[in-house]
Amino acid sequence: MMSVLEMPLRPRLRADIMALGRKGEIWIVECKSSRADFRSDQKWQGYLEWCDRYYWAVDTDFPQELLPDGTGIFIADGYGAEMLRESPLTPLAPARRKVLTVEFARVAASRLHARIDPKISPL
Repeated sequence: MMSVLEMPLRPRLRADIMALGRKGEIWIVECKSSRADFRSDQKWQGYLEWCDRYYWAVDTDFPQELLPDGTGIFIADGYGAEMLRESPLTPLAPARRKVLTVEFARVAASRLHARIDPKISPL
């Protein structure tokens, strides 16, 4: 599974992490640092139409009872993450999957190019 951080989905909506699996499955992971951070973010349901599986990444002290049923949970820290609850699979429409996969590749390639040659602006 490969991922892109801060993946733009549409104007004013970007995923903290979007991951692409070997079979083309698209995951979105939303990172939350606290109860206040979770409660102040009312746009999370807007991400559901952009992924096959939706996850939260929280630390061990996060009150997990706040996280909605029907979503996955990762317990994460600065070194990695462990899946605590798997997200149910809700397959994307093939046309949306294609658009997202191409955009994922474009964003990843653009960021790689910017690291290799920072003087060239992305297309």
